[in-house]
Amino acid sequence: MGRAPQDTPAGIGTYLLLATTMLFAAFPLYWMFVIATSNDEALAQIPPTVIPGDRFLVNLDEVFSLQDVYFAASLVNSVIVSTVVTASMLFFCSLAGFAFAKLRFAGSRWLMLFVVLTLTVPNQLGVVALYIVMGRLGWNGTLLAVIVPGLVTAFGVFYMRQFILNTVPDELVESARMDGATTMRVYRSIVLPSIRPALAVLGLLTFVATWNDFQWPLITLGGTDYPTSMVAISDLASGNYVIYRRVLAGAFVATIPLLVMLFIGGRQIVRGIMEGAVKS
Repeated sequence: MGRAPQDTPAGIGTYLLLATTMLFAAFPLYWMFVIATSNDEALAQIPPTVIPGDRFLVNLDEVFSLQDVYFAASLVNSVIVSTVVTASMLFFCSLAGFAFAKLRFAGSRWLMLFVVLTLTVPNQLGVVALYIVMGRLGWNGTLLAVIVPGLVTAFGVFYMRQFILNTVPDELVESARMDGATTMRVYRSIVLPSIRPALAVLGLLTFVATWNDFQWPLITLGGTDYPTSMVAISDLASGNYVIYRRVLAGAFVATIPLLVMLFIGGRQIVRGIMEGAVKS
């Protein structure tokens, strides 16, 4: 009592609770790997098996050799889409956030309010209109139909605006202007170095969300030769008889890039969120 949380040592109960939570969270991924390495009889065992088999490479070979799934191409397409969308989000959202936070122009508050209000509109309401627009442009069935709608989002603009507003002092911007720095020079030399934690958070969240996106890629890329990984996994699960060892083998492979990204940038996510909370 009376001590700060960071000065209070964790007890054995805290570690047991964290370990139990981690095991429950990691078990579905582990069981997915178990089925991906087993044969068809593994799913019928009661209780279910928890020991990996020795058929992982065999199951993967079946997944990558299916002619109507294009699983290898789907992984490449997902990398292309996720990388382009993430890079675009970091540039446009940070630039727009800088403009809303530090530049003065007529109607900025009302425009920011409009951007925030768009967050209340479900994406599903615009699917039909978006499909019609992509069809008029001739992009349906191509990766452009998946990349272009995700180049910038209202959440990214709002998040970067709030972080820049609380991180970059107005005096620093005014000092740079008095020294003759242009707006883009202020953005490049002052704003970007100050918001690296926020960029890391937004980049990781965007990459994961784009990689896992299923609805819109299924609508515009389903049945084509350019699927993303989630669409390819859906194709693996289609048909009258689903071979789950193939589905889970493909799902496990498609999960590996996300695990690598989260392992590399997980600390940046925590740091960026904590810095934003403390500064707010």
